[in-house]
Amino acid sequence: MKLRVVLAAFISLVISNGAIAGERYLVVLKSNQSYKAANTAFLRKVNPGLFRGYSLGTSFNAFSKVDAKVEDSLENINTLVVNAEGNEIAKLQGNTDVALVEKEVFHPAPKPMKGFTLNGQYKNLFDLDSSSGAPATPWGITAVRAPQAWSYSHNKGSGARVLVLDTGIDANHPSLRANYEKGLDFTGESDGSDVTDTVGHGTHVSGTIAGVQDPSGFTGVAPQAKILMGRVCMEKGCSNVAIAQGINWGISEKVDVISMSLGGQWSTPAERAAISSADHAGISIVAASGNDGTNLVSYPAALPTVIAVGAVNSRYEKAEFSQYGPELAVVAPGVAVTSSVPQGSGLESEVYVVTQNGSRKVLSTTFQGAKLAMSPFSMTLVYAGTGKTQDFANINVAGKLALISRGEISFADKIKNAMAARAAGIVFYNNAPGLISGAVTSDGSTLNIYMTMVEQAVGEELKAELLSGRSASASLRTVRTNYSSFDGTSMATPHVAGVVALMKAVNKSLKPADVKSILQETAQHLSGPNSRNELGAGLVDAEAAVRAAVSL
Repeated sequence: MKLRVVLAAFISLVISNGAIAGERYLVVLKSNQSYKAANTAFLRKVNPGLFRGYSLGTSFNAFSKVDAKVEDSLENINTLVVNAEGNEIAKLQGNTDVALVEKEVFHPAPKPMKGFTLNGQYKNLFDLDSSSGAPATPWGITAVRAPQAWSYSHNKGSGARVLVLDTGIDANHPSLRANYEKGLDFTGESDGSDVTDTVGHGTHVSGTIAGVQDPSGFTGVAPQAKILMGRVCMEKGCSNVAIAQGINWGISEKVDVISMSLGGQWSTPAERAAISSADHAGISIVAASGNDGTNLVSYPAALPTVIAVGAVNSRYEKAEFSQYGPELAVVAPGVAVTSSVPQGSGLESEVYVVTQNGSRKVLSTTFQGAKLAMSPFSMTLVYAGTGKTQDFANINVAGKLALISRGEISFADKIKNAMAARAAGIVFYNNAPGLISGAVTSDGSTLNIYMTMVEQAVGEELKAELLSGRSASASLRTVRTNYSSFDGTSMATPHVAGVVALMKAVNKSLKPADVKSILQETAQHLSGPNSRNELGAGLVDAEAAVRAAVSL
């Protein structure tokens, strides 16, 4: 206990003196005894008087000769975060008590396949009308049969604690405020206390896990579980150092599950060691399989103790982007998943269509990179086929809305052709059931044209009206909200993390291996192709998993 107090004093001293210059390394020690010797040696350099009376052995003396500064001490994984120059690092690498020395590296920052990010035009939306009311129950909540699990166990996650390692959280979000417990920032961008989500990803994930049940129907899978946020990712990526720190904190906090909607094509030895320590501590780790659509599960999901999660759409088909392979454990909803985002950062398209039958509001979506409709406006519709160059040849869309079907050519070409014809905006309609959204620019820029998408049936109706010689128009508006729909295995992962929270709420004695086995054994079998384990054991089933957890 005394050593922990000394460590806290040291970390406070480091923070008060500003960030330590130089490159960061993770130094993993071979044993807890070696860790204590190394930690004590470095702390003694800060204040030798604090260590009078300590028994100093050979290991202590060896570490005392290393000219390095300890930025953080991760006692649960026998690891030090060290700043040092090359020669000093070589001394650490040659120390027989050191298992490995690993330089700080960054994995790609997590982001959804589709959905809005907090960049460019989305940072200053206060002049837009807002609609902060929670949406209806997301389809994924019912798909994983969470309500049936609640009814069976009479528990909605109460007593379970979930650590989310991600981009941060909007702790004051109305759907998260009551369930948010605490958070730490491990990115180095603050003094450790600021977990503000400047990306939106972590807030979205948190809402799916433990969003508070709203009268409108919005809820997370485990709406009475507690959320802890470890901010380990920023816009430039997720550091192996931050990930190790986050996992160490989760072990200290004795959380039930760690949700990691992050990763890449590889993991580092120190990360693998930290994940192994979490497993030994009884903590389940749930991670995303990846969004490249390949037959290679990404890391850390591919590690044997981790629960790897792939994504399916609302028809329970494998999402085209979902990575798969022998390590995939289960799948969960990962397409058009609606959840919380930092307040005011969600954008909704509000569309009214006007025909001879009158005016009515229709379901719609908008696109990142489209011009924002700051206030409602109405324009005449002109049918422009699939948006090919020849479709614009004999029509006048200047200052009007082009009605364009999805298909045949890319969205980029459709938009280019509509802009060349001087259309004020585009009303896309789908060529299949449902709606899609996404970005129409890759750099966060905004095109000078309004865009929205309506459903296939609405588009076909408008097409018929226009081709019969009758007129039709549409009114467009962009509404700022606290919720948004994203696609990605990042969105599937929190569904499973929420189910694990429900399981641990009814049986705290479950070991990580038990949890993974139950999830796979109780998953709903899906009829799609699975010869290469594209769907894992199937769609996670909260009720069946909770029943099995109770009886184990």
